Amino acid sequence: MTIRRRLVVRGRVQGVFFRDSIRQRADQRSVAGWVQNNHDGTVEAVFEGAEEAVESLVAYCSEGPRGAEVEDVDVAEEEVEGLASFDVR
Repeated sequence: MTIRRRLVVRGRVQGVFFRDSIRQRADQRSVAGWVQNNHDGTVEAVFEGAEEAVESLVAYCSEGPRGAEVEDVDVAEEEVEGLASFDVR
């Protein structure tokens, strides 16, 4: 079953390779979507793929890469759009 989740990650999450580490994990798990830095200092991401793969990325975002200090992660369910690739914006 394909699912879609949108996340907003707060804390010290920019400038610590957060987006690239998510991209690598998404590619390894065949998850489509995107990740971007927002002007307010948050990182926002959308994941579409197999439930287990998406949930593993959601779990990773609560920790992030070395150097990140995640304070909070908002997760929302969304309708699947059928994305085909993963982009860093």
